[in-house]
Amino acid sequence: MKDATPINLLTGFLGSGKTTLLQRLLTDPAMASAAVLINEFGEVGLDHHLLDRIDDNVVLMKSGCICCTVRGEIADALLGLHSQRARGEIPWFDRVVIETTGLADPFPALSTIQSHPVLRSHFSIANVVTTVDAVNGQKQLSDRLEAVRQVGAADVVVITKTDLADEARTADLRAALTRLNPTARQIIAADAASNDFIASSTTLRVEGWESHLAHDHDHHHHHHHHDAADARIRSFAITVDGPVDWTAFGVWLTMLLNRHGDRIFRVKGILNVAGEDRPVAIHGVQRLVHAPAHMSGWPDANRQSRIVFIVDDLDPARIEASFRVFNRLSEKVLPHRASGCLEGATPR
Repeated sequence: MKDATPINLLTGFLGSGKTTLLQRLLTDPAMASAAVLINEFGEVGLDHHLLDRIDDNVVLMKSGCICCTVRGEIADALLGLHSQRARGEIPWFDRVVIETTGLADPFPALSTIQSHPVLRSHFSIANVVTTVDAVNGQKQLSDRLEAVRQVGAADVVVITKTDLADEARTADLRAALTRLNPTARQIIAADAASNDFIASSTTLRVEGWESHLAHDHDHHHHHHHHDAADARIRSFAITVDGPVDWTAFGVWLTMLLNRHGDRIFRVKGILNVAGEDRPVAIHGVQRLVHAPAHMSGWPDANRQSRIVFIVDDLDPARIEASFRVFNRLSEKVLPHRASGCLEGATPR
């Protein structure tokens, strides 16, 4: 997958400022070799940036970006761009930014990219960037499950409209976002840069987990109540002192997501895998699990495995108990894998 084109998914609830953020970022020279998938050119208001219309669906912008409207399935748009690039009909692009609709659950788009037999050979998911409105974000997270799913899937949360909200309101929103998704990096929109799109989701914000765990050290659980759906959105963490057997972990995660994937918005962690010198990063959204990645090294002296979950109406104690059972069984039954066991391995 080293030659796969990375995809950045830009999501956020209606009116949260996705398009405004995208317009600004596309003027950055660092995004000059990007392709952008949007719903319609007219809705985005990019006309003053257009240089040339390549066909009915694709335009070349003054910044160098390629902009493509999604009039059907995302898969069709990506395959079309890939074919045009291969034939030399459009300039070369080195990444794709997909802007979703305001009511979209990010999972179907992510699942399409990873499960499509052709797309997964040419594209890979880099990260999910979610915009949240500082004025209305708290209410949207309380009233709309789509907003919760968007934040739950995020690697980066961009907080918009802070100029219209007082400091206390913004601080309350940031605290709520941390409780909901402690692994996501939070950025104020005015400070957002193209690097936040370019950065890979394997850049894990471990310090956020540490503060999250320290704040609720008794059970490592946080609770966020979702009133409209009468569901309980919770983020919690599992920590393990000793090495984790990769085979047992893969079997456990596969069974868990097969049974409860629709209600597991996010799983993200650093594992101390038996036989591996470096930590292994794992992350997934609902039933979609990305390929594990070896990190360059441990971020601090702590060698514990740390796994953060964001779930909808699931009991954290039962999930943790099932993990402990599998981990204990692995110590008795399953042989530890030798170093390098993760090459090409992805729990599914």
